[in-house]
Amino acid sequence: MSNLAVEFRGVGKDYPHFRLDNINLALEPGTVTGLIGANGAGKSTTLRILMGLVHQDRGEVTVLGSRMPQQQALAKRDIGYVSEDLRLYGAATLEWHMNYIRSIYPGWDSAYAAQLCRHFDLKPAQKIRGLSTGQRVKASLMLAFARKPRLLVLDEPTTGLDPVARHEVLGALMEAMKDETRTILFSSHNTHDVEQISDQITFIDRGRVIESDDKETFLDRWRRFRLEVPAGVTLPVLPGTIATSGSDRIAVVTTSRYNDSLAEAYTEAGVSVKSVDPMTLEEIFVANVHSKREEVSA
Repeated sequence: MSNLAVEFRGVGKDYPHFRLDNINLALEPGTVTGLIGANGAGKSTTLRILMGLVHQDRGEVTVLGSRMPQQQALAKRDIGYVSEDLRLYGAATLEWHMNYIRSIYPGWDSAYAAQLCRHFDLKPAQKIRGLSTGQRVKASLMLAFARKPRLLVLDEPTTGLDPVARHEVLGALMEAMKDETRTILFSSHNTHDVEQISDQITFIDRGRVIESDDKETFLDRWRRFRLEVPAGVTLPVLPGTIATSGSDRIAVVTTSRYNDSLAEAYTEAGVSVKSVDPMTLEEIFVANVHSKREEVSA
């Protein structure tokens, strides 16, 4: 039996106007994985399949050693799930929700829940319908975190939050990461949030995983060369070249396979290397998406 916290093998789901196709994911216990994609890319569908809320048409899903959706009741005992469409009972207080969750899950940590309420500035006596959008998100996160689940599944948890609330939520996630046995899967279209907390990154676009690697590898091997190409010199196309732009004399080349020998190869071809610039995760994601889409349409 696999010791992976989450494993997707060839998973697909068909809708009239969207297809999730051949999704393969492997999450090691104790890792934080960021699932990055534009709106409509398939992030939420993937997470709903993981939770057993949507049944895949093909492929296999195993979560915490349980097959999904067949054994979802067993798996969900150790999963904390928060999504932007998760609803709490508006007429009930936050304290009512806390007591309800505590009655179901033996792992509930009352001291940790109280700590999170203070951190998020939440008042247990307040009714849910009196909370702002940001407060409701933070309340949902508190209810999930305080159970101390082995797996946290967070679907766009920072969407709609103001900068202060986003900072508080990311801080709570970083605190949760101190438990090296807990696995976190965090989906977002906000690459900055994912870059802060994730150690593994998966890009998804148009229902397909287009690339997956650890964050440092992404940041290390993607670079942008700014080059001066003298008249009569042909700019070589080197391995790993993703995109080339600019004028005849000034070129900007994006590579996904950076190493020191690339600069030497440009110099030997008579091209002057003006700078080699690192790229942000957002820039890497956008370049990756454009490259894969061009491959499909070619």
